[in-house]
Amino acid sequence: MSLEVVNRVPELRAAVSRARASGLRIGLVPTMGALHAGHGALLDRARAECGCVVVSIFVNPLQFNRKDDYERYARTLPADLAFCRERGADLVFTPELEEIYPREQRVYVDAPSLSEHLCGMHRPGHFRCVATVVMKLFNMVQPDCAYFGEKDAQQLAIIQAMVADLNIPIEIVPVPTVRESDGLAISSRNVRLDHEQRQSATALHRALCAAAASIASGGGVADAREAACKILKDEPSLQVEYLEIVDPESMRPVDEIRGSVRIAGAVWAGETRLIDNLLQRSAQ
Repeated sequence: MSLEVVNRVPELRAAVSRARASGLRIGLVPTMGALHAGHGALLDRARAECGCVVVSIFVNPLQFNRKDDYERYARTLPADLAFCRERGADLVFTPELEEIYPREQRVYVDAPSLSEHLCGMHRPGHFRCVATVVMKLFNMVQPDCAYFGEKDAQQLAIIQAMVADLNIPIEIVPVPTVRESDGLAISSRNVRLDHEQRQSATALHRALCAAAASIASGGGVADAREAACKILKDEPSLQVEYLEIVDPESMRPVDEIRGSVRIAGAVWAGETRLIDNLLQRSAQ
């Protein structure tokens, strides 16, 4: 299957228009590159549901709170294009910075109530910039549906709210987190971990599982957090940023567990920040 690669918005729109004129459903997979099995799951789902699969590869500088983090972010375009070709993508959009931000950005998309906890508390302005670049990509591609991983649960909730509240005619398709055999959520940042950090990093998923087991057996918020924190304390090399139990839609911490909750955590392994979450229903 041939893969078309474009880096200008007019070329992108022309290619999408040709696909739409052929009666194809357009699916968008937004990425920042450094593609891995998690992205592969998004591509596979899009390929199964859409006649034309569009992948965007753009490392968005606005959403990085630290300049060094942006500069260190892996950029592996040749490998990414090969990955997209192998997974059956039809079109890849690889814009330069000036194509996405031709001038200083004056208008932003913000979701304050969904951003004030979890990652948003520790990364001020991050989700404002994520939502803005996703809105830009939605306007550039105008897909029928877009695919996002559940690993970034807060991002997913914000994108879903943006589409609902701003009447954007795009279906948002959540795709389950892809994990290594030991439970670690696959992330482009995992390659930064040395051997010891990689072993310690599994504690985050184990902590979430302990909290989920506590909730499943009837435990409350305090019980679940205690079960999770006990595991994390046994890994002194990890610095815990947060471990919270939140409402899956509002992303606000809950006092009581009723129905489904999302157990979310973020830790630092050296200079590498890792996030993960699990959805769990109460025992009632």
